[in-house]
Amino acid sequence: MKFYRSAWLIGTLALLVYGFRVAMYGAPTEATMGNIQRIFYCHFPAWIAMSLCFAANLIASIAYLSWRNSNSLRALKSDALALATAEMGVIFCLVGLVTGSLWARPVWGIWWTWDERLTSTLVLWLIYVSYLLLRNFAEGPQMRTLSAVLAIFGFLDIPIVYMSTRWWRTQHPAPVILGGPNSGLDPSMWSAVWWNLAAWVSWGAFVVVNRYRLERERQRVDEIAVLRALEPATEVNR
Repeated sequence: MKFYRSAWLIGTLALLVYGFRVAMYGAPTEATMGNIQRIFYCHFPAWIAMSLCFAANLIASIAYLSWRNSNSLRALKSDALALATAEMGVIFCLVGLVTGSLWARPVWGIWWTWDERLTSTLVLWLIYVSYLLLRNFAEGPQMRTLSAVLAIFGFLDIPIVYMSTRWWRTQHPAPVILGGPNSGLDPSMWSAVWWNLAAWVSWGAFVVVNRYRLERERQRVDEIAVLRALEPATEVNR
């Protein structure tokens, strides 16, 4: 098992290095924006990985609510996965916000503007940060239930983020991919997109899997502590 995790980590690092190399030196320079466009090769994979993490968090949260009264083991596993994916989703969302600001400064002349895409994304990040804070400051089944409900509510912002540039006229650029007429990338740029997308998703999955394992171990420790706390009371009753 350790060999498997080590091989996965080495492969992920290799993908990240190669993806960076392709983005910096393999992809052509964009005619209008120049080299600053290369941030896209980090920005886009971060958004995709974020969406996958929050989608997994949604599914795990619904699973927890479905199993919490009928199958405690499956419920706890679902809760552990929900936590792991939420943490990684928050990181990817932050990466997307930061890389977007780095792109905006030379292109727009400002670091931030309160347009619909950026504002809805910031709200999304704050919702899931609130989710993590709730889990840190509350305990027990009630905390897990409230967190699952908050996660379901938070995911409702994902379609708003995605559709914001279609529903409203924003300062944010129109969608590059699946954006309609005159959208899309030059075919020579797709190699950088796919390599970086594979690298970032692999990195996210690696962290989620290991974070899930740690959370399951913490759950087992908590269960043992509860059982030990009940032992004296059981002995007195005997």
